[in-house]
Amino acid sequence: MTPWTGGQVTERATCVLAPNPGPMTLDGTNTYLLAEPGAPSVVVVDPGPVDDRHLARVAAMAGAGGRAVELILLTHGHLDHSGAARALADLVAAPVRALDPSLCQGGEPLEAGELEAAAVRLVVVPTPGHTADSVCFVLSADGALLTGDTVLGRGTTVVAHPDGRLDDYLTSLDHLAEVVSSRGLRHLLPGHGPSQRRPGAVIAAYKAHRLERLEQVRAAVAAGADTAMAVVRTVYADVDRSLWPAAEQSVRAQLDHLRGPHS
Repeated sequence: MTPWTGGQVTERATCVLAPNPGPMTLDGTNTYLLAEPGAPSVVVVDPGPVDDRHLARVAAMAGAGGRAVELILLTHGHLDHSGAARALADLVAAPVRALDPSLCQGGEPLEAGELEAAAVRLVVVPTPGHTADSVCFVLSADGALLTGDTVLGRGTTVVAHPDGRLDDYLTSLDHLAEVVSSRGLRHLLPGHGPSQRRPGAVIAAYKAHRLERLEQVRAAVAAGADTAMAVVRTVYADVDRSLWPAAEQSVRAQLDHLRGPHS
C-alpha cells in the first residue's frame, strides 16, 4: 500500500497532512488549502489536531506568496479535525465557521447552500451520520467533493454513536450520491486517506458495505448476541482489536437503527 503524503490534489486544493497517523486517522488528518490560482487569499478546511508543527506548516503554506487566510472551515467537531482551529484563527486573524455554533469563532454557523470566500465558491452540504454536525463541501470549479469523515479515502468510517445515527448516515450517503451525479463531480477529497477519482463508485461501495454490515448485525442478534460488544466479537472478528471500540460505536448505531421503524 502506497503511503499517502498529501500535496496538490486538484487545481485549487492542496492537502497538508497532519502528523497524527493511527488506526482511526489512517495516514493522518487531511488539512486542505483552497485557493483560486493567483488569488491573494486562501480558505483552510479542517486545520487538524493540536500540534505546533502542523499549525506552523499550515500557516506557512497558506501564507506563501503573501497570501492571507480569509476563512477557516470545519467538516465537524472531532478534535483531530478541529483541535487547531482556534489557534490558527488567532495566528492568522481569520474567522472559523462550522455547523455547530460552539465551534465558530468570529463567523456565523454554516448553513446548506453556496458559500464564497477567497474567490473560492463552495457548496455546503450537511451530511449528518458520522456525527450530527458533519458537513461536506463541493468545490465546483474542480469537480471535487470534500467529505471530512463522512467518506474516507481508504477503509470505512465509524458512525459515532450516540451523536452519530445510522438512519442519518444512510440518508447522507444517498444525498452525496445525488450531488456527485447531478454536478458531475470527479474528485473525492476525504478527511483521512488518499484522494479518489471516482466519488460515485466510492460512495456506492460505502452504502453497500454499511448495508452488508447491518445484515450481519441482524444475524448476530438473531443468533443470541445480546450486547454491542458481543456483536462486535462476531461481526468484526477479523478486524484488528484496536478498532473494536470504534466498531462498538457503529454497532450501537446499527442496533438503534434495527430497533426503529426499519427493523
